[in-house]
Amino acid sequence: MLEKFKILGKTLKYHGHIVDFYAYDLQVPNGNKAQWDIIEHKGAAAILPVDSDGKIIMVRQYRGAIDDLLLEIPAGGRDSVEEEFITCASRELEEEIGFRSEHIFPLIDYHSAAAYTSELIRIFYTEELIPSHQHLDEDEVIEVEAWELKDLEEMIYTGKITDGKTIASTVGTKGVQEEYKNSV
Repeated sequence: MLEKFKILGKTLKYHGHIVDFYAYDLQVPNGNKAQWDIIEHKGAAAILPVDSDGKIIMVRQYRGAIDDLLLEIPAGGRDSVEEEFITCASRELEEEIGFRSEHIFPLIDYHSAAAYTSELIRIFYTEELIPSHQHLDEDEVIEVEAWELKDLEEMIYTGKITDGKTIASTVGTKGVQEEYKNSV
């Protein structure tokens, strides 16, 4: 039976605004010792919003880590580890696309890259969009776009959408709309 590794200690190498970078000292079950680089993250929330025409509201924005524009679902990091994921998702819905919703349904949880980061993205779903006001952060420039699910799926399978949370939530959407309607 596979055993977990034992964390012997961890050393903070860099404290950032969004992530903290650590060196973990580990005891491997076979007796060996190892050191792994780990990025600790507060977690994030994303939301798959569907408008009254059945289109998925997406955002296109610049992502510096890959120096490119990405088409993705609205998302953002939690303000603290105490912040509820649904609160974060609601905030991002309004901040990024200018809508709010009183009926938000949990869709899936997604670990973005578990080999080196603790980041968990909890993804939500809503179809009941109430117009509000977009409140972008100072460093955000976002284009809001509405897409048919079939077109997003085609872009996923042709490599035009590469964002993991968007792929996980979009592919995972089949059958969710009926479940959502039954829960509200």
